[in-house]
Parts: sequence; C-alpha cells; structure tokens
Amino acid sequence: MKAYSSDLRERVVAALDQGMRRQKAVTTFQVSLGSIKRWVRLRRDTGQVTASPAGRRPIPDVPHEQAALRQQLETAPDATLPEHAAQWNATFGTTLTHWTIGRRIRRLGWTRKKKR
Repeated sequence: MKAYSSDLRERVVAALDQGMRRQKAVTTFQVSLGSIKRWVRLRRDTGQVTASPAGRRPIPDVPHEQAALRQQLETAPDATLPEHAAQWNATFGTTLTHWTIGRRIRRLGWTRKKKR
C-alpha cells in the first residue's frame, strides 16, 4: 500500500492547526482517525509529516558467515530453527532470531529432510 502524499498530510495537519476537529477532518479528507493521530504525533516529534521510506534494508550476505552456517547445517542436519539460532548466537555472540536464521538458510538453498 502506498503512503499518503506529503501534500495531503500537510493539508490535514494545517486544517487541524486552524481549529478543524479531527472527526471533521476524517470526513473532509477521507483519511482514518488513526492516520491523523500518527501525523500529529510525527509532526510533534520530528517537526515534519513526510512518510518514511518503505521497505526493509536487505541483510548483506557475508561469505564467511555463509560458510559457517553451511558447516553448522551439515554438522547438525536434524536441528530445528530455534536450535540453529541458539547455536549460532552462542558461537558468534549475536542475537539473531530463528526467523532470521531461517531466511539465511533458505537463501543458501538448504533443504532439510526429516528422519522418520
């Protein structure tokens, strides 16, 4: 979903500054009350109402980390993602979650066949 334009955000906040009630701004500008509250808080905290950039920063692949993760997977192929995360964090002193470890494992192309 795209962010509302900066122009609309500024017009809504300016209307509130001129005394328009929030409920009236909701119907006039066709935006939610939650958005208005966020924009007012954003302006109070930062002084502007522009949208932050969308998307997450990609986690860079570090070759020696890929090799270390592949070695960990080969030594403990039946370990669960939380177990892999715990082992990784203990070895490298990080605080990665099992979700992050799972994304990195998928990026390696590693699949796990469960033992019966």
